[in-house]
Parts: sequence; C-alpha cells; structure tokens
Amino acid sequence: MRTRLVGWTIAAALAPMLMAQSNKSEPLPPPGGSIVGPEGNPLTGRSVGPSGPAPRMADGKPDLSGVWHSPRTTDPGKPMMLPWAAKLTEERTASHSKDDPEARCLPAGVPRMNPFPYKLVQTPALLVMLFEGNIHSYRQVFLDGRGHPKNLDPTWYGDSIGAWGDTLVVDTVGFNDKFWFGFAGHPHTEQLHVIERYHRRDLGNLDIDITILYPGAYTEPWKIKRTSVLAAGWEIKEYICNENNQDAEHLVGK
Repeated sequence: MRTRLVGWTIAAALAPMLMAQSNKSEPLPPPGGSIVGPEGNPLTGRSVGPSGPAPRMADGKPDLSGVWHSPRTTDPGKPMMLPWAAKLTEERTASHSKDDPEARCLPAGVPRMNPFPYKLVQTPALLVMLFEGNIHSYRQVFLDGRGHPKNLDPTWYGDSIGAWGDTLVVDTVGFNDKFWFGFAGHPHTEQLHVIERYHRRDLGNLDIDITILYPGAYTEPWKIKRTSVLAAGWEIKEYICNENNQDAEHLVGK
C-alpha cells in the first residue's frame, strides 16, 4: 500500500506565504496540498513522460486513456479574491487547516488532486476518471453532446460535459460548497464553474489547463496550468483512506 502523505505537514511552509488583506482584492498564494513541485512526481522523480505519438481513438480523436501520475503544477496562477474569501482563507490557514475536508477522507472536489495516480478510461461517449487516493472516487465526463441538466443537486465533483477539438474541453457546474481548493483553504460556493482543457501532446505527457470562474469570490478568472506524466505499466490500487488516516488527529488548530 502506498503511504498516505499527511497534509498537515505542509502547513508550516504555507503559513508565511499568506499576505495581509486590505479592502481591495489582492492575490493569495496558490492552494497548497494539491501541488507537486517542479522536481517531478514524488513517486517516480519524473517530470517528463515517455516519448512517442499520442494514441488516437478509431474516430481520430485523441485517446486520453491510461494511468497517470498526479499532476504537477507548472503555473499556479494568481487567485484574486474578494475580501470575504480572502478573510476565510486566512482564518483556515491560521488554524493550520484543521477543518480540511480532504484530511478527513472526504472527496477532494475539482480541481484539487491528491498525490496518488489516477486512471482515465475513454469511450466515444464517456470519459471516466478513477482516483486511487483518498476515497477511491471517480468523475464522469459525458462526451455525447448533452448539456447540463436543469436543477442540479449540488455534488462534490459536479456535472461534467466535454467537447472535442484536438483538446478536450470539460465544462463542470453543479458543485456543493464543502470542498476546499487546497490545504490553504481557498473557498467557493455552489456557483462555482470550472473549465478544464486536456491535451495529450504525445504518448507520455498530458497538459491540463484549468480556469476557475466564480464572480462571487474572485474578481477575475483564476487560471492554473498542470501536466501529468504517463505511469506506463502501472495500475491504480485499492486505497481506503479511513483505514489508517493519521491526518485528523494532528489537525488540532490553534
């Protein structure tokens, strides 16, 4: 079993990064806990995947299928937050993120990722994302041309629909307000709207551009760039977060 990476250990590194907030919107640091540093994936040390042409489906569309290492962030962007959201983020970080839902084995939401591998399974009508870490959860991205249903019940991963060019554009709405964007505690509400762009530039590298849209908490779109390396020959493993969760007892706050 791969060892659970304890999120609270990041608190000391994040705390000095927080800046005082005035009545004007100011940038806050990127969400912690979900970012793998530029040295590459912590489980493999690799920052570049195997070379070769990107595979394609029978209809010519890129095939994103495979097991991928957790994304590393190449550009965290600058979240420009309204005062209420900045204040709440400061409070959560000052309290050492003791109420972080992910540390209690709840879903990470979107676009937060844990440090464990994930698997993409693609068909012409559906892309499924299977996550090894945390609660062994999944997302569905519908590729059959449907729109978002009306009167969505808010959920942890929302409702995702995708459209192809040479890049898959995933549009997700219908979120609940329970998850954090990262260990620092950046908030959102049920009005959250996330757009992700997945581009398999070659066999071993998947580029992911994320835009967080929410005018109630951010003064402008928050754009994040990530990349995933193909975990060739890997399979995701069973991971039951609650079996040996050592996070919660250490997240005691002030």
